[in-house]
Amino acid sequence: MSTTTAEIDARAAGLGLFEKWLSIWVGGAILAGIALGNIAPGIFASLAAIEYASVNLVVAVLIWAMIFPMMVAVDFGAVRRVGDKPKGLIITLVVNWLIKPFTMAALGVLFFEVVFADLIAPDDAQQYIAGLILLGTAPCTAMVFVWSQLTKGDPAYTLVQVAANDLIMVVAFAPIVALLLGVTDIAVPWETLLLSVALYVVVPLAAGAFVRHRLLGTHGGSEAAVSEFIGRIKPLSILGLLLTVVLLFGFQAETIVARPLLIALIAAPIIVQSYGIFFIAYGAAKAWKVPHPVAAPCALIGTSNFFELAVAVAIGLFGIGSGAALTTVVGVLVEVPVMLSLVAIANRTRGIFPSAP
Repeated sequence: MSTTTAEIDARAAGLGLFEKWLSIWVGGAILAGIALGNIAPGIFASLAAIEYASVNLVVAVLIWAMIFPMMVAVDFGAVRRVGDKPKGLIITLVVNWLIKPFTMAALGVLFFEVVFADLIAPDDAQQYIAGLILLGTAPCTAMVFVWSQLTKGDPAYTLVQVAANDLIMVVAFAPIVALLLGVTDIAVPWETLLLSVALYVVVPLAAGAFVRHRLLGTHGGSEAAVSEFIGRIKPLSILGLLLTVVLLFGFQAETIVARPLLIALIAAPIIVQSYGIFFIAYGAAKAWKVPHPVAAPCALIGTSNFFELAVAVAIGLFGIGSGAALTTVVGVLVEVPVMLSLVAIANRTRGIFPSAP
């Protein structure tokens, strides 16, 4: 028996109610991660060790769960038409590559050499600034699909902007980092970069395209079948997000408890940068009359970071116990709560944007 429109709407309303309280669930997941990480550090150490090329495979599976609904929603016909409306893509590329790395470096100098100068040793300050630069030069790959999904973003546009940023990152990441760090021997961890793109974009996109093709083929090309399937699996996406939060905070639970002030000091410029970059891109999208399904993911991709790449480069350049590596890890911890607050802002301001081109 086919599912009625009313049943689909009811299911969507139920998920909306869950998402309404998502910040509370995430807060609980953060506390659970910190508590469990201190109660059973050995378990989290074992989970953290399941990685290849600095990519944690457990987290990778959870990210698949988070992004798969949007991958099923991608209409490749719409992907071909994204170039007809390039405003969102122009904004995200300008913000990601001409603004974000340099504002992050400037904020690092401001906070660690001026505002927190009496609290942090000069040598440590340079390490933390380096970590911030690495975060600021690596725009998000996988998680932007999650943020886009939570803001009802355009799946085709989201895919194209991720692909465009990944292509630019291959050639621009090392030169920008070298310029801002003042070093020339930047070793780009190609294994990490390519594996992340394959794991977080190519594989789930191929799986999503396969499922979409099967659904359309068995339901006479009906998009309603695709929408119904996405509605059924979306709760798994939220569950994946919550479990990811538990793991990320569990991995660093002992450091958070042992050095809370240092974590807070490092987090400060990252938070300022996140909100600043979001409002620059979001404001530009509003001024340029970009539709909200494009404006939201266009602003959120620059705010979010490619933390696997940043962590891998920090460890390669400065060592696993360095201040730079710690800074990139703090960036991971800050990301989810901050991004969810920005998702909430984007959803509350949907009405001030055009809904369609």
